[in-house]
Amino acid sequence: MENIYELPVSGDVTTTNFCGGPCTEGCVDFVAIPGAADSFIVRDSKPEGAGKELRYTGSELDDFALGWVKRRGLTA
Repeated sequence: MENIYELPVSGDVTTTNFCGGPCTEGCVDFVAIPGAADSFIVRDSKPEGAGKELRYTGSELDDFALGWVKRRGLTA
């Protein structure tokens, strides 16, 4: 498995923004890593989080999302 933190990502990728409140308080940017199969970047979109990112495989994000939904008791 390749190290997804070593994959280059140009600054011109289009992110999806998930905002759970006022966009200055709870926004997360999400983008697939170009050229990498099933690999993603999650960023804090607030100014304090600028330049900080976490990278995940699809299965890692799936595990997180399913665990979060279960723990919070959320339903679709």
